[in-house]
Amino acid sequence: MSIKNIRIFGDAVLTKKADEVKDFDKEIQQLVKDLTETMREAPGVGLAAPQIGVSLRVFTYCVDEDKPGHLINPVLQLSDARQYGDEGCLSLPGLVFDTDRSFGVIARGKNMYGEDVVIEGSELLARCIQHETDHLDGILFVDRLDSDTRKLAMKSIRESEWFGADAPIMKISPHETFGLSI
Repeated sequence: MSIKNIRIFGDAVLTKKADEVKDFDKEIQQLVKDLTETMREAPGVGLAAPQIGVSLRVFTYCVDEDKPGHLINPVLQLSDARQYGDEGCLSLPGLVFDTDRSFGVIARGKNMYGEDVVIEGSELLARCIQHETDHLDGILFVDRLDSDTRKLAMKSIRESEWFGADAPIMKISPHETFGLSI
């Protein structure tokens, strides 16, 4: 396991839809372990593979400190009930804004061994699962804000000390990457 660098707002990988996982092999198991370790070190309650530069539909979460989990290829069923509350993101350090989310979620997907998984949750767990699944679809939480709040968020981003610093140089590999990188 190793701690990976977290990609910051402006990195192209954060705005692309991630590829579905097809092979549940040792590389996927290692990715889940790396995501979990990186999330805990950050610290955060969730981390999606694109946030460490891997364009695959995988995320980890830990809203209860003793019970980290992960989900691969998630499909969500959202409740009609709504919740508004603080939301932040490791890819937008220091920014927190009230964000509208479904109060409850049923998430279906796979674990790192390819076994079916169903996660049911509400409040923070539901918010986390929706947030991380958005990352897999190339959506950041600031994209979900109402117009006025989004303008305020973008202003905060432009004024942040991390905005534009150490912007990654993106290179496309001329070799087959088998979906493990962009």
